[in-house]
Amino acid sequence: MLVIISDIHLTDGSSGETVHQGTLRVFRERLRSLAYAASWRVDGRYRPIETLDIVLLGDVLDVLRSSRWIHGEEGSGSQVRPWDDPQSQPFIDKVSAITNGILRKNAIFFALLRELRETSIATIPPATADGRPVRTNSDSPHASRVPVRVRIHYMTGNHDWIYHLPHSPYHAVRRQITAALGLENDPNQPFPHDPAEESAAGIRQIFEEHRVFARHGDIYDPFNFEGSRDASSLGDAIVIDLVSSFAVQVKRQLGKSLPPECFSGLKEIDNVRPLVMVPVWVSSLLRRTCPEARLYRQVQEVWNDLASDFMKIPFVRQHFSSWGTFKNAEKLKWALRFSREILNPVSSRFICWAADRIGNRKSSYYPFALREEAFRTGKALFIAYGHTHHHEMVPLTSGWLPPDFSSRLYFNSGTWRPLHEPARFKVSREDFVGFHTMTYLAFFKGDERNGRTFECWSGGLAKSILPAASPASWQEEDEPKLCESTLCDSTNEARSKGEKTSRLSHPSPLSHAGMVPFTHE
Repeated sequence: MLVIISDIHLTDGSSGETVHQGTLRVFRERLRSLAYAASWRVDGRYRPIETLDIVLLGDVLDVLRSSRWIHGEEGSGSQVRPWDDPQSQPFIDKVSAITNGILRKNAIFFALLRELRETSIATIPPATADGRPVRTNSDSPHASRVPVRVRIHYMTGNHDWIYHLPHSPYHAVRRQITAALGLENDPNQPFPHDPAEESAAGIRQIFEEHRVFARHGDIYDPFNFEGSRDASSLGDAIVIDLVSSFAVQVKRQLGKSLPPECFSGLKEIDNVRPLVMVPVWVSSLLRRTCPEARLYRQVQEVWNDLASDFMKIPFVRQHFSSWGTFKNAEKLKWALRFSREILNPVSSRFICWAADRIGNRKSSYYPFALREEAFRTGKALFIAYGHTHHHEMVPLTSGWLPPDFSSRLYFNSGTWRPLHEPARFKVSREDFVGFHTMTYLAFFKGDERNGRTFECWSGGLAKSILPAASPASWQEEDEPKLCESTLCDSTNEARSKGEKTSRLSHPSPLSHAGMVPFTHE
């Protein structure tokens, strides 16, 4: 069985909000349920699976979304950017400092992930001689249950591309990550970006066994990939010197005038979707937290200065002299010119009107899936990307593909990152709704899962109205309330047939929301 997740965007805490700590507990519970389901075979007999592979498909650790790139720190290098020399000591120190910050900030998350490999958490019932599961539940002693070997593999995207660098100083950085996450990757080799790379041999074999081809998908985004994954892109500059710098500069220049809620909100602009609504988010935030007209002008001036300075950055200016990147640089220049009056209420209302008429459409990457060699040659039934943060399941084709009739689909693994999206009712009011999300894709090989070939889930969690919990409370009290109505429906269907559903070892987050999670045991 193969499970794919991506775009978790774990940061060092110096930028916007990161993934909800309880999300991984839900994921672990679902893994156990998936492993049980995968153990039912086409012949109707139950034979426990032996291994479960998890592929982290890029942007799991987010090296770019850190204010450490902006603030010089002792021992981490100052005035360093991702497009500088990656073999220079200041660059290496900066990456090490940010990575250490990410590992410290998300220690609980990493411990929970690592436990999947190091303990017997991933266990399922043993089989009887006649191919039926022994009646146990997840509270039974581990000795009476069958452990499933969990292997975790890391691939890179555009926010963690630095871990793809081959230089020897990054071996130590990767060793830290490998130990913290319990990875199968060799830290002395680059974390792969493309499944065809030498360091991806094990991952490539797993993909082939499940008839899957997967990559992060950033190569189809010209702002975030410029031909080499060992080099920075224009998107890096946008994240660091526009998006992250905006909140920093507003606080630095207007710190005594704006309330803390405003600064917290400004840190979230990279979580606003669609991105075209970012100016509306800022306008709405200022209206709610500091409704003085002069503040609009002052914040706009901060943005205008940032945009002007951004266009003077040598790395950005180089994109205007290169034929391959000129077109995207021109688009960015015109967007920044337009943004100089973007916090004007009239401009915000125009954006709301346009977004409402267009319907906040999200572009799909499925056309790129049709071009993949693995699809054209019939080697893969399923093409999976991440990057867009928009979960999708798109039918591509169906028909005879030896050895049988097969359906072929494109999947996007979505994100685990918080999102803020505009409310559809009276769009001109500039209201937003924020929530946490979680998506995962599962693929089965051979006769696993009664011959079914895939399963995917996407859920949402309302943002808390309570103050942030202490790390200790995350372990027991601060459980997520993921909305997976299909799980509830499946449980009710199982009960109507008299099938057994077991109790999980801890109260399920779904049960707090009036739902009982579906388990196959």
